[in-house]
Amino acid sequence: MKNRNILVTGGAGFIGSHLVRLLVNKYPDYHIVNMDVLTYAGNLANLKDIEAKDNYTFVKCDICDFEQVKAVFATHNIDSVIHLAAESHVDRSIKDPFSFAQTNIMGTLSLLQAAKFAWDGDFKDKLFYHVSTDEVYGSLGDEGFFLETTAYDPHSPYSASKASSDHFVRAFHDTYGLPTVISNCSNNYGSYQFPEKLIPLFINNICNNKPLPVYGKGENVRDWLFVNDHASAIDVIFHKGKLGDTYNIGGFNEWKNIDLIKVLIETTDRLLGREKGASDQLITYVTDRAGHDMRYAIDATKLKDELGWEPSLQFEEGIEKTVQWYLDNKQWMEHITSGAYEDYYNEMYKN
Repeated sequence: MKNRNILVTGGAGFIGSHLVRLLVNKYPDYHIVNMDVLTYAGNLANLKDIEAKDNYTFVKCDICDFEQVKAVFATHNIDSVIHLAAESHVDRSIKDPFSFAQTNIMGTLSLLQAAKFAWDGDFKDKLFYHVSTDEVYGSLGDEGFFLETTAYDPHSPYSASKASSDHFVRAFHDTYGLPTVISNCSNNYGSYQFPEKLIPLFINNICNNKPLPVYGKGENVRDWLFVNDHASAIDVIFHKGKLGDTYNIGGFNEWKNIDLIKVLIETTDRLLGREKGASDQLITYVTDRAGHDMRYAIDATKLKDELGWEPSLQFEEGIEKTVQWYLDNKQWMEHITSGAYEDYYNEMYKN
């Protein structure tokens, strides 16, 4: 297996840290360079277990700083990029669309230009892998699934910025011949997720007997994937994916928000030794999010049929593991939810 120097952007974040850990441990001959600017959602504590490995390097860098990004490519002789760094929370994008456009669009363009500059037309054994979201496809009705050929129809500043970044990646492939691949994934859950997202937010609130803010009537439907399965899918696509192609990654696992919340309550209460239904009264319905997509559902058949990947965990097993991890790592949660997080939480979820 060829040695590689892989730049992973956003590697201190939720999905990124799981991917970095997998690559560092699975491929000792690869050099994994983790580039992260360490905003609120980036946390090097997520990678304590591998930070001393010989094939791992951390670089603090803003992907929008083109000159610094170019320097990282040169210093580490980067031949591959797996680009995860992004502003990713829809609520934040509604409050501050400019920062989402800056990071998700201009940051991606900065990386594409840096790769093009560094590789200088020699694209043999090079790859720019862009990690995107199912939200670029818009919203589904009661039937149907997102395919790789589904037309883009983003409804939030977040999904619009990710859609734009996807288009730039394809444009660099078509215009300059840059070797690219894109994956669009459904909602992830698991350990080390910043608690602005539904599952860790609600586990934390159940533990602390705080209200569980449910948008609208909780009827919105999402497809959920265990984060380790997403990392394994990225690994497969990175090594086997067809250049210029797109792959949807999903869990074949749709849940209405309110049904998911009830599973979370039941699981968390049980693992805390509480009576069944003890936390049901914490459910609090709040004003629906602007432009809230009703249903996302990924068809990951192409990834299964062409590259042989499918999820390893059923949802109930994944949720059990996830809740247990947060209960076992309360210090991590307490550290990450201190200070500015409280102000953000109050702004986002007060009615």
